[in-house]
Amino acid sequence: MTDAATHPRAALLGAQGGAVVLPVCDHYSGVEVRMRKSLQLQAEMTEEFGACVFDVTLDCEDGAPVGGEPEHAALVVALVTLASPKARVAVRVHPVDHPAFEQDVASIAGKVGNRLCHIMVPKVESPADIDRAARALDAAGAKRLPLHALIESPAAVHRAFDIAAHPRLQSLSFGLMDFVSAHGGAIPAEGMGIEGQFTHPLVVRAKLEIASACHAHGKVPSHGVVTEFKDSKALGNAARRAAREFGFTRMWSIHPDQIRPILAAFAPSAGEIETAAKMILAAAAAQWAPISFEGRLQDRASYRYYWQVLERAHRTGRSLPAEVRGWFDAGPQHQNTHGAVA
Repeated sequence: MTDAATHPRAALLGAQGGAVVLPVCDHYSGVEVRMRKSLQLQAEMTEEFGACVFDVTLDCEDGAPVGGEPEHAALVVALVTLASPKARVAVRVHPVDHPAFEQDVASIAGKVGNRLCHIMVPKVESPADIDRAARALDAAGAKRLPLHALIESPAAVHRAFDIAAHPRLQSLSFGLMDFVSAHGGAIPAEGMGIEGQFTHPLVVRAKLEIASACHAHGKVPSHGVVTEFKDSKALGNAARRAAREFGFTRMWSIHPDQIRPILAAFAPSAGEIETAAKMILAAAAAQWAPISFEGRLQDRASYRYYWQVLERAHRTGRSLPAEVRGWFDAGPQHQNTHGAVA
């Protein structure tokens, strides 16, 4: 195909430093049987699609029984240890002001930090919370482990750009239900539903602020949960709105049945993939100089967009034309959270 210097990612994204690239789905589970099934499902779908199409986040915050936090952390360590070295496994710890936070980080990141793709910190209010989490990871010997943050309050939304700018942070997620309840009844219950969360002005504003903050700093905006997990059609519609209208490039799953609809919603269409492949091949043949493509002038700005379409297709397990597949089978592809080729 092309050498390292002219690989599309190096040629088109190098000047930007390259935005963080993650799987489009982040699947959460906190009960032992579901955590084990999630890891098995990830392995099966990685084999099916030829790429890891979703992260598995093992949940300590909601998964650990009150008083049983140390035992749950030990279970998480055991599950991470048993997982495939190629698995993408993360852990959601307790908030930084929770009594179990330091213990979570010390016992999990301290023992299996090299096997994790990131740590998710909930209820982040300011960059100071990210600083505190980063110090805890450093003290546990996990200095290279990235952080993700969950924003759940109006004040945190106000600081979204400052939080997203933190160099240790990879992604911001939106905690819808806590955000709504933080308004003391000013947002009706419908604002937490599958329709209202895309129409209530305060919720819409929060989502757009988070997405915009992430894109401003090259981070990944992750849409939160949709609780109506039995309605796959409604979930698919919500996921498409999150991706197409609100600028999110990743979304949470809380049930295995949500994973494939999320992948389908965030994936480019077959037509988009075909156009992107033709564009990138023509641009590469011109050594990334401006070209006329289907009667329109195209240059590196549009090449960058269409290369990102192909990357998203790869991350969602879509079929790629043979002519461009080599860029993903070998060469300087995007990197995962701990530096290995994804």
